[in-house]
Amino acid sequence: MTTARFYCQYCMASLLGKKYVLKDDNPYCVSCYDRIFSNYCEECKEPIESGSKDLCYKGRHWHEGCFNCTKCNHSLVEKPFAAKDERLLCSECYSNECSSKCFHCKKTIMPGSRKMEFKGNYWHETCFVCEHCRQPIGTKPLISKESGNYCVPCFEKEFAHYCSFCKKVITSGGITFHDQPWHKECFLCSGCRKELCEEEFMSRDDYPFCLDCYNHLYAKKCASCTKPITGLRGAKFICFQDRQWHSECFNCGKCSVSLVGEGFLTHNKEIFCRKCGSGVDTDI
Repeated sequence: MTTARFYCQYCMASLLGKKYVLKDDNPYCVSCYDRIFSNYCEECKEPIESGSKDLCYKGRHWHEGCFNCTKCNHSLVEKPFAAKDERLLCSECYSNECSSKCFHCKKTIMPGSRKMEFKGNYWHETCFVCEHCRQPIGTKPLISKESGNYCVPCFEKEFAHYCSFCKKVITSGGITFHDQPWHKECFLCSGCRKELCEEEFMSRDDYPFCLDCYNHLYAKKCASCTKPITGLRGAKFICFQDRQWHSECFNCGKCSVSLVGEGFLTHNKEIFCRKCGSGVDTDI
């Protein structure tokens, strides 16, 4: 470049003896360069002139003196920072505002440190401990109660019930029968061995039976319809001598009127209302 042609590419003013800036191999006076090419600061909205340091992050620009934490206003120059909703935050402010809080100690779980998550809550690894032995649980199996989280050995020692059938620990769920705890999968019909936890059942001599087995083995049969009489859900039945009837089956053998709560007469194995039985040789 010869001195005869050394002028500002924009305003054509001579640059001899003056400060200038090269842009794409073309010289500009400082004034023209700042006006045409300077970026504008995100904070103060003023141009970042050629003599100032331009700090850039994801296409946004700041003066060096404006590059501060938006919460505490401390400088972020040459310091670690993070962005939250387009705001720049120093590590401490970001942790306090955005990081998880430990469910136990309520302190911030700092970015980069290991945290444990359970049922939507977070713990420092050193705070996630068994409520009884106070040893870290980590990723080992645990059992949760209202009073806290427990490692399996401590839970079994402090709280566990043992199944009346298999004698093993019941860690969750289970049912109670005759004041004894059972695993759901261990509570079986004493006849056919099918699971009873979701079924209606009957008891005989402290043993549970499904309805089919109980009816087949033990239930009395209705003298009228010959079907089992179970008494489930408060069903009524009538007993007379060595015979039983469903209440809806206890009817006159001739006119079929219900005899529940009424006087009746008998003849052999038949029962009659007083009107129908009056003409039959009956027993009262």
